[in-house]
Amino acid sequence: MAKRSLEGEPVKEIYICFTLTLVLACSFVTDTIGIHALFGAFVVGVIVPKDGPFAEVLTEKIEDIVTGLFLPLYFVSSGLKTNVATIRGALSWGMLALVIFTACFGKVIGTFSVSLLCKVPFREALALGFLMNTKGLVELIVLNIGKDRKVLNDQAFAICVLMALFTTFITTPIVMAVYKPARRGVPYEHKMIQRKDPDTELRVLACFHSTRNIPTLINLIESSRGTRKRGKLCIYAMHLMELSERPSAITMVHKAGNNGLPFWNKIHDGKDNLVIAFQAFGHLSSVNVRPMTAISSLGNIHEDICASAHQKRAAMILLPFHKHQRLDGTMESLGQSFRMVNKQVLSHAPCSVGILVDRGLGGTRQVQASDVSYTVVTAFFGGRDDREALAYGLRLAEHPGILLTVIKFIAPPGQTFTFGAKVVGLTANKDKKVITVADGTTNDEDKREDDQLWSEFLSVCSSSEDCIVYEERLVENKDDVKNVLREKNRSSLVLVGRIPQVAPLVDRSDCSELGPVGSYLASSDFSTSASVIVFQQYDPKSDIHPLVLEVSDYSNMPDTPTHPLQNL
Repeated sequence: MAKRSLEGEPVKEIYICFTLTLVLACSFVTDTIGIHALFGAFVVGVIVPKDGPFAEVLTEKIEDIVTGLFLPLYFVSSGLKTNVATIRGALSWGMLALVIFTACFGKVIGTFSVSLLCKVPFREALALGFLMNTKGLVELIVLNIGKDRKVLNDQAFAICVLMALFTTFITTPIVMAVYKPARRGVPYEHKMIQRKDPDTELRVLACFHSTRNIPTLINLIESSRGTRKRGKLCIYAMHLMELSERPSAITMVHKAGNNGLPFWNKIHDGKDNLVIAFQAFGHLSSVNVRPMTAISSLGNIHEDICASAHQKRAAMILLPFHKHQRLDGTMESLGQSFRMVNKQVLSHAPCSVGILVDRGLGGTRQVQASDVSYTVVTAFFGGRDDREALAYGLRLAEHPGILLTVIKFIAPPGQTFTFGAKVVGLTANKDKKVITVADGTTNDEDKREDDQLWSEFLSVCSSSEDCIVYEERLVENKDDVKNVLREKNRSSLVLVGRIPQVAPLVDRSDCSELGPVGSYLASSDFSTSASVIVFQQYDPKSDIHPLVLEVSDYSNMPDTPTHPLQNL
């Protein structure tokens, strides 16, 4: 039946029915001959092939009722059979302690000792010992069989059940305390878009959740590559997929890890369209595009993003905003989980970060290189994040179809862009990285770097008057800032720094991670057609607790995959 179930074709329902009937029949036979019914079903599970569409469909058919109904009922049944009151007196409690010690000592010390003999590091060996000590469903089944066959009395059954629960519950906290893996990697130089040598390769890790983000990403990549030989562009397109605790999801990840290819390279629920889009664009353009996938829970998928960015030596991580625009122009949230992913990446990124507020750059289809015609606006207030936005704008301006307008905001003499308002410090991470907005003072080093970049921009602007224009606008309050920005709300793309030294432009915002200006640009009050990228430039001073520990003599794997579709 597995051989007759071909890839890309629906699995016949009769195959599923026959398999489940076989499970019940084998369970009945083993129960009749005096062996527990579970073992008959277990044997059928052993002989069913684990690869191919047949196993996937079979798992999806039965996992909901098994994990959602049968397993909870079985645990409740076992709990009702357990009479903790039978454990009375010092002898019984001493026996419980002895059983727990014996169970833990045998597996923990045994696994730990053998791991050390195999030259496994101390912490990993200890964590492996406690992981092997975990008791699960099989142990509980064996205990229930023993009780049903009168091998265990009520007291022995209660002691063994409590032992199984105790050893299972202590595993997670102990492993988390003992094993704290620090990913290692080789240091690399170009961690931001702004650099001394613009001819070096620019590497971008572009993340996306669904097909909704792909047209804008491809059009943005097309606009970023320019037409000159200067500065090659390499894009790592990462599909962010949430890993649930469903068996089918875990099987999918296992399959992706075994064949060395993303699971989407095969026809499965239409997911191959994601790869086809980037593959076709990579073949038809001079951009090196490598599709990738990250399958993890949303609580820690930021670790995969940051580690991948470091491994691929990316200069920028491009993240999708946690809101998407509806047909009526309002922004609809995809959930706080996606927002937390962006905030965690902002806190731990080993390079610069850009958050893309997608309002349909270029429409819903890929725009050919000859048809690119965008107006890009860069708002420059000053500071490292604004410098990163300006550096990216200069790269976009290399494309002949891009008209770049840079607006330099100027405060009145003796004033700052805070306009007397109390600017609240923005904290990217509670106990690690802290990024604060200046309280009316200007850092001399920042001012010097702003002036240097602006002089470089003016020199480029003088030689590229057809594609770059700049304006200097004097603003006396935050309303003036909003009015200047609103004049450009018909632009195709707006670039802005995450934390410029500006008073908040909106009274209330549920996307404070975008900063004072980005929060306003992402709102429906600003525009319903202009996409926005909010930049955070990499700051080595704030990178106190990196997710990837840089070791100069670490033998890291190649940053460029040997196969164009290599999986993480």
